[in-house]
Amino acid sequence: MLTTDQCYQAVAGRDRRFDGMFFTAVHSTGIFCRPSCPARTPLRKNVDFYQTAAAAAEAGFRACKRCRPDASPNSPEWDIRADVTARAMRLIHDGLVDRAGISGLASALGYSSRQLGRVLQSELGVGPLAIARSERVRTARTLVESTTLTMSEIAFAAGFSSIRQFNDTFRAVYASTPRELRSNAGEPHRGQNITVRLAYRPPLDHAHLFSYLAVRAIPGVEDVGRDHYTRSLRLAHGPAVLTLTPGAGAFIECHLRLADTRDLGSAVARARRILDLDADPIAVQATLTQAGLSTLIDRYPGIRSPGTGDPVELAIRTILGQQISVSAAQTHLKRLVSDYGQSLPEELRVGGVDRVFPTAATIAEIPDEHWSLPGRRIGTLQALSARLADGSIDLGPGCDRTEVNHSLLAIPGIGPWSLGYIRMRALGDPDVLLSSDLGVKKAIAELKGSGTDMADGAQSLDAARPWRSYVTHLLWAHHSQPQALPASTDRARTHRQVDTDTDTIPNSTANQKRRTP
Repeated sequence: MLTTDQCYQAVAGRDRRFDGMFFTAVHSTGIFCRPSCPARTPLRKNVDFYQTAAAAAEAGFRACKRCRPDASPNSPEWDIRADVTARAMRLIHDGLVDRAGISGLASALGYSSRQLGRVLQSELGVGPLAIARSERVRTARTLVESTTLTMSEIAFAAGFSSIRQFNDTFRAVYASTPRELRSNAGEPHRGQNITVRLAYRPPLDHAHLFSYLAVRAIPGVEDVGRDHYTRSLRLAHGPAVLTLTPGAGAFIECHLRLADTRDLGSAVARARRILDLDADPIAVQATLTQAGLSTLIDRYPGIRSPGTGDPVELAIRTILGQQISVSAAQTHLKRLVSDYGQSLPEELRVGGVDRVFPTAATIAEIPDEHWSLPGRRIGTLQALSARLADGSIDLGPGCDRTEVNHSLLAIPGIGPWSLGYIRMRALGDPDVLLSSDLGVKKAIAELKGSGTDMADGAQSLDAARPWRSYVTHLLWAHHSQPQALPASTDRARTHRQVDTDTDTIPNSTANQKRRTP
């Protein structure tokens, strides 16, 4: 936790690294800002600091119209931590309170509503309802500025229970009415297509991100190019399709086609997880440099640990891809989606994205003859799918990572590599080192033998906590030598990898012919 003096130092330096980690409330103006606000730095005696925008708003401060603190990246703390506060924050960002209320949130976490309220109030200075209200008003502002929906449609789509609550919250947070915000924003987009600017903390190596996702793209569900990533999503109120492209400044443009606008907040949260936009690359760099990995981190600045838009999909594809080549895994996935995936309505389709990955319940009922896989692999897929379908294994944003460990390892056919890969990408765990991975092992050996500062591999890797997922991606990048190739999706296609339960094998002619032992 930052001290108040450290917070003020960040504000005085207009340090963008801390945007979203805390908010500055200025008593003399009654507004709250992000640390990088370009306005004149207030006197120290006139400011207080809040960990969330909701806490600042609850204390009576309104959002700065100049720096837009509601558009800040989320704090990376909620991905690092695995306690109930972090799990609650991830679920609130995903829209659970709007779908199931505070009681539903508390139940998902194994707490009573009163207990949960005490925990969040004690740590954050604000309860779960106020945090959810802050998310609602942010969603509503996006709809006001990006669509031609009526104000009543926006109010209920964003999760407000009444028009009066909608208007009062806008006035309290923004000191403006929704109609004034729409007027200032200009002509909104037509129809249900929405564009949202997603802030991140630079640097961001989006070329490497898109390359990584390109080699793993599932035909029909995902489409990846040099400067775009498009995929379908299964959301609470219907399907959606998002397209992510680099934007001006420290923003990613997120273009959304939604079957139901009530899913906007959840879609944005998933988009952020896919590209790991809430990460703090400067903190990662500092830790890895101290761990003796400066050569590695300096070579690939802004590398991220990408997540997924569908944890069920990620878990299934992890098991499906064990001990077979990338091309074989893609063939199985393409066939699975073609035969059992939900077809998207015509108005939601973008390019080749025309289906949604099948549900866990659907996959659990697929007959054995469909798979053309060894019997033990089929058994693992069926057992995993059944547990995901009945809820005995939860891979959602509010899951308990320790419980997930025990539940997954109890399924025959799931070992440490598969568990680690699922934790890293499906659960967003930033501290997963796939030490048994062949590509990781080879990269470590190469670094040790090249006279770099990684002389003691084990000690350096242990000192990289809590960012070892980034080390895994850096080692993969180093072993594949992407710096010698053009920064495009085509680059990624030249170093495909095979994900197995024991290793990840860089592309070669021999590896493309690899089959199950």
